[in-house]
Amino acid sequence: MGKIVAVEYMTLDGVFEEPVWSGPYFNEELGAWQTYNLGEADALLLGRVTYEGMKSVWPEMAAETGEFGAKMNEMPKHVATTTLTEPEWNATFIEGDVAEAVEKLKTGSETLLINGSATLVNYLARHNLIDEYRVMIFPVVVGEGRKLWEPGTRLALSHTGSWRSATGVEVITYVPA
Repeated sequence: MGKIVAVEYMTLDGVFEEPVWSGPYFNEELGAWQTYNLGEADALLLGRVTYEGMKSVWPEMAAETGEFGAKMNEMPKHVATTTLTEPEWNATFIEGDVAEAVEKLKTGSETLLINGSATLVNYLARHNLIDEYRVMIFPVVVGEGRKLWEPGTRLALSHTGSWRSATGVEVITYVPA
């Protein structure tokens, strides 16, 4: 059976959008961890906004990011969208009910990686479809911005591991309880 892993950047006050605040804390250690995350994935599972943002930058970044960029560009992407009609960047658009389609994707043996995509993460969490949450909590408070978790989201999680980067980023892994 396949699994879905959500890897998210978040500030101490829960903001996840536009993670420009992560730059001063991102180091080789976190880069290696992100390479591990991508390396164990067979495909990306993305929301439309994250997909559009990533496809606008990653094709040009492949040369400077080596194997990571090559894998990012080559791997399949499953995208939840109701507005886009022309898939690009090795993407397939999810049709019909997203929960049902993702459940079908999980019947295979693939590991699907979600980056960003808060609307999709919240939706899949409500349908108990995410198998693991890997959250990087950066030691910064930005005071405003979109939170990762939508109001009313309730999840019971079990801690399965954590570590702290040399720059103070807490990396915490949870699975549904």
